[in-house]
Amino acid sequence: MQPSLLAVFAHPDDESLLAGGVLAQHHAAGARTAVVTATWAPASRRAPELAETLAVLGAGVPRLLGYGDARNAESAPGEHRLIDAPLDEAIGRLVAHIRDFKPEIVVTHDAVGQLTGHPDHVRTHQITLLAVEAAGLAHLHPEAGPPWQPAALYAATHPESGVGPLRPLLEGVGKTVLAVPDSYVTTSVDVTPWADVKWRAILAHRGEVTRVRPLPGILDRVPEADRVRIIQTEHFTRLTPGPTKSAPDRLTV
Repeated sequence: MQPSLLAVFAHPDDESLLAGGVLAQHHAAGARTAVVTATWAPASRRAPELAETLAVLGAGVPRLLGYGDARNAESAPGEHRLIDAPLDEAIGRLVAHIRDFKPEIVVTHDAVGQLTGHPDHVRTHQITLLAVEAAGLAHLHPEAGPPWQPAALYAATHPESGVGPLRPLLEGVGKTVLAVPDSYVTTSVDVTPWADVKWRAILAHRGEVTRVRPLPGILDRVPEADRVRIIQTEHFTRLTPGPTKSAPDRLTV
């Protein structure tokens, strides 16, 4: 059986774009899966779309930290933006979800902020690294429940050789493209069998599909064959217990 998997990403739609394939893969194999989303409040317009997406992926109900998006004031009125939130508070909120769900594997953003370097992506990466460690230590955030130590932490990433047709699509709408050296990638998962599920999950973020610059909208405008080529492989770097190529084609504990 595939190990249980908790995905921690900054915005609704990041989970589908970056790890929708492995979430669907693990769910299909009978593993428990869930998603924590760092920004957008439960009452925001994107929360129902996220709920529909997670139903498609078999990843339970939304788990929202409730912080504001760095670039969208309507995301969580009255709350700190994620990038302005007290660090220990944000870590504690995520620790509570890790201890509640008890995942064997946690997946999050990479250190460069996922292609475009969005500050929320970078901050989510930082918070997740600290929370995964803190979750296993009983004297840290005792209010968040009994300690639980995930066995592996992975960063979803994009190698330079794997950006391919994404580069001109993103640059065409004025976005920066940040990729990592191929040597940084430890695991590349062929999610072709789950590409249809992944695409349905992306499409559930309807508000982003109708816009010009977000990646769901970009992908919706390209020919199907090109879209499948873009979404059929997901790349990761194992961060704990350290980069290793012991299982280069799947996520392992």
